[in-house]
Amino acid sequence: MKKIRVEDAVGLTLCHDITAMRDGFKGAAFKRGHVIKPEDIPDLLDLGKRTIFVWEENAGEIHEEDAARRMAAMAPVSGAHYTAPSEGKVLLIADIRGMFRVDTDLLKQINSIGDITISTLPDHYPVEIGARLASMRIVPLVTKEEQIIRAETMCAGKKLLDIRPYQNRKVGVIITGSEVYSGRIKDKFEPVVRAKLAQYPSEILGVTICDDNMEMICGAADKYLGQGADFLIFTGGMSVDPDDLTPGAISRIGAKIISHGVPSQPGNMTLVAYAGDTAILGIPGAAISLPTTMFDVLLPQIFAGDKFTKEQLVALGDGGLCQLCKSCHFPNCTFGRY
Repeated sequence: MKKIRVEDAVGLTLCHDITAMRDGFKGAAFKRGHVIKPEDIPDLLDLGKRTIFVWEENAGEIHEEDAARRMAAMAPVSGAHYTAPSEGKVLLIADIRGMFRVDTDLLKQINSIGDITISTLPDHYPVEIGARLASMRIVPLVTKEEQIIRAETMCAGKKLLDIRPYQNRKVGVIITGSEVYSGRIKDKFEPVVRAKLAQYPSEILGVTICDDNMEMICGAADKYLGQGADFLIFTGGMSVDPDDLTPGAISRIGAKIISHGVPSQPGNMTLVAYAGDTAILGIPGAAISLPTTMFDVLLPQIFAGDKFTKEQLVALGDGGLCQLCKSCHFPNCTFGRY
């Protein structure tokens, strides 16, 4: 684009909106793409425009709205849609519930190109329908098209952004503890587990209360696995006391323990394991007394079908300390970000 005197602009194409504010009106007096006419000159001068920007042929430039459309096209997301450009930017909006994922390395590379800016929700973020996921725009009114082409090339064959929809899970719940099994105290885990699972597409195959008996605990787990459970939840016996049998029972049924203990609080003693493709969580007692623990952080990814690695669980340390706010607003907080 080039800057030119208003009086010399007749017959040329305006490359940006010109806003007017008068008599209660605020909006575009002249729209991008308008061809300047002789009768427009007084109005432009009245708006304080002595010079305007017009398109310069063969300049290799791209307007902000066209750039936004191109950026949206290079990062399609199933289960979400982009808005039309407004004020030079497009927004990505969720059409489904699920786990939002970002290729953070690729995002950094694209944002390092120059004029391009893409801002997103964090990677591994649970989102609801209608959530704003990302915003894309260039900083100046126009940029060299080569920058957009470079970003498009970097995105080719890759997923910059994604939503992993929640999948139905058949869940077996195993509550351990002699004090609960004998009836000496009332179990408090089941209502908590049911309430949290109700937020996801789940089928609870059953809830089994077990004594502190290795064979009984393993038998309950094997029963649910035989019924096709693809998610097992164990509660109780998750500390490091010698008589806590739950971690040993999880190992005995053939599960691979990814981690017993995560660098996050509350929920420090959380256990993550897999028996084949069946996800297993061992939930410590904090889930009973606190509204948000690692149980809430890990559930969305399990229902999204992503498997945890040891490296991911270790990374929970950065942002792993809950602030215990008087009014919990998880996940719109620092807890559980990785």
